[in-house]
Amino acid sequence: MHDAPGTQCHRLSNRVMTRGDTQEARVAELEAELARVRAGAEAQSRQLERYAADLRETFKAERVQRARLQDSYMATVRALSNAVEARDAYTGKHAERVAAYGLAIARTMGSRLAEDPTIEFGFLLHDVGKVAVPDAILYKPAALTDEERALMSRHPVIGAQILRGIEFLGEAKAVVRHHHERWDGAGYPDGLVADEIPLAARVFAVADTLDALTTDRPYRDACSLIYAREVINAASGSQFDPVVVHAFLSIPNDVLDRIRLETGTTS
Repeated sequence: MHDAPGTQCHRLSNRVMTRGDTQEARVAELEAELARVRAGAEAQSRQLERYAADLRETFKAERVQRARLQDSYMATVRALSNAVEARDAYTGKHAERVAAYGLAIARTMGSRLAEDPTIEFGFLLHDVGKVAVPDAILYKPAALTDEERALMSRHPVIGAQILRGIEFLGEAKAVVRHHHERWDGAGYPDGLVADEIPLAARVFAVADTLDALTTDRPYRDACSLIYAREVINAASGSQFDPVVVHAFLSIPNDVLDRIRLETGTTS
């Protein structure tokens, strides 16, 4: 027995409605699930933002702490440098000028040395070993005897030994030991040649000679900056690294004059 056409249509309509209701319910479930996922993602995002904020504050606090520690290191180094220079009125602020000249040369070369605080420490402490040199030799206006010269030439080694156990000085100790080496290998204490000499010590050698020539000493008056440039250029490839000399010669006179004025030297 067959159903009447009206009954069949009613059943078909019910099935269609049922499928429609099921699809709507599924869509509603998916939308609810999507809303839960979105809410979870937003919660995670807020948590990550809080973590990021905490990290930023932590890094900021660490930077402040490192800056304070670095300032403390610099104050200690300057105090020691000033104590060494207090022995010799003729070299007052010599270390500060050499450090400023050396950093200017390093910046001109595009070297990382200009950003390394331990290099400045080395420039400032280069003569710390002279605390072991007797005043009679240190202040002697006449030429040193061979024996006196040998004793004086020990000060780089003594300085490196004094600083040996101070970890925060890093590369500074290499500057202290090797600041009297020469490009041609005729320097001391180790007779290093060319690139065997640490770059910071090669930069220092030029800066040190510049200051020595342009300041008054017991045995002579200060030379002009022009003359100092000529002397240093003439020693390029023998006493000095040619690359460092080239960088030094490219620094304008007004920059070097400003360094001298800022450190209290007007010679």
